[in-house]
Amino acid sequence: MFDASSNPVFNADFNAAFNLRHSVLAVDTLNDGFMVQRASVEDLPKILAIYNQSIAGKQATANLTPVTCEERTDWFEEHLNNKARPIYVVKAVIHVTVEATQSTQYTEAPIIAWGSFSDLYARTAYHISTEISIYLHRDYHGRGLGSLLTRWMIAQAPSLGIHNVVALIFAHNQPSLGLFRKLGFEQWGYMPKVCDMQGFIADVVMLGKAVTTNQMI
Repeated sequence: MFDASSNPVFNADFNAAFNLRHSVLAVDTLNDGFMVQRASVEDLPKILAIYNQSIAGKQATANLTPVTCEERTDWFEEHLNNKARPIYVVKAVIHVTVEATQSTQYTEAPIIAWGSFSDLYARTAYHISTEISIYLHRDYHGRGLGSLLTRWMIAQAPSLGIHNVVALIFAHNQPSLGLFRKLGFEQWGYMPKVCDMQGFIADVVMLGKAVTTNQMI
């Protein structure tokens, strides 16, 4: 938990401070309280901890049991080694003014969300299209973070050579369907009764959006 600052010079100070500390991975800001950057090699356990939180609810993933680092190592390394298919991690930022010196100190909270671009299909000709995935720590649901991260990722897509962004969402996951539709995604497909969720059979909706370099969302 943190109290985001309304200091108008925060963004400039924040970028300067974190760019010094992250010389390899560039840091960007979603707003005054959140920073985002590409995942690094040590982030897999934290990413999977958030992913595994989503499994029990049977709304965000077709995995039915928690996954381990060993099971997802190849997946993670493929993303790290492919500049066009990144995983992004989001951290909350706490900034505190030290009264004695009137200086500002910045502290990163643990990873609280992540998103990825993945191949829509393995065939080469599909390289211009990608699937987007977003996962939030349960404590940050309902705060607008999903929308912030999705908007930011869509803005990055053209620089990665992506022309189309696709989201595959369970038909019963109304919050996620509503989020992507608000961001201009349209229904490109519907797959009825394709997932056995051990208790019910789920439909999957394909939502898609064409992206351009000058697109505002």
